Amino acid sequence: MLTVVVEVGEESERLAGLLAALTSAAVDGLVREVVIAGGGPPELLAVLREETGAELADSVATAIARAKSERLLVLPASIRLRSDWLATLGRHLRTGGADALILGEGGPLPGRGYGVLIKASALAGLAKPDLKRVRGRLARAAVRLA
Repeated sequence: MLTVVVEVGEESERLAGLLAALTSAAVDGLVREVVIAGGGPPELLAVLREETGAELADSVATAIARAKSERLLVLPASIRLRSDWLATLGRHLRTGGADALILGEGGPLPGRGYGVLIKASALAGLAKPDLKRVRGRLARAAVRLA
């Protein structure tokens, strides 16, 4: 099971859609918890927290430190997950689940979004983690899940 950390920052307009997509992963047993990190409009966060059961953290670092799972899926709030993302991720996890780059619709092009599947222990000692720094911890040979 995974802890999903959603890095919000200034991009909260797609957050509700992403949380809806993550609900199916929770129902399928892949996602243990979702933590929304880095702020956003307080009114929106309160509603989303109540509707989805997601937790709130003031930063990605806090979210990682509080994660209940060793495997993390770190996503930006702006990502548009592909329609087959859940099946692809499930297959990947069943075959060993190595660290991976999760590509949003459109691939790794600017503005298209990506996420990172990584062990929490790989992030130990990472100063001020954010999605870019977390991605930097991936091995060059990391799997790309599209």
